Amino acid sequence: MPEPLSQKEIEDRLAELPGWSLDGDRLARSYRLGTHFAATAMVVHIAQVQEELNHHSDLTLGYNTVSLTVNTHSVGGAVTGLDFELATRVEALAPGHGAR
Repeated sequence: MPEPLSQKEIEDRLAELPGWSLDGDRLARSYRLGTHFAATAMVVHIAQVQEELNHHSDLTLGYNTVSLTVNTHSVGGAVTGLDFELATRVEALAPGHGAR
């Protein structure tokens, strides 16, 4: 089971993930894409990563935006290394970062 990260560990890791922030007890990020189709495709790719990690975030799809909030429910909703692993993999999907 993943261990909760300290506030300092969270801050240090967030410094390596531009665009991500701490929103209460969750990591958060929104992406604005060029079209609704691109946003929908990104949601599908994020869902694939979530399945691979067996770690599921809250996803919101807007017309051309995708928003995520991530924490680990199995440790009481704390932020863990698993959340950062998901965030890093999602970031790699973002336009300009190797998105498919």
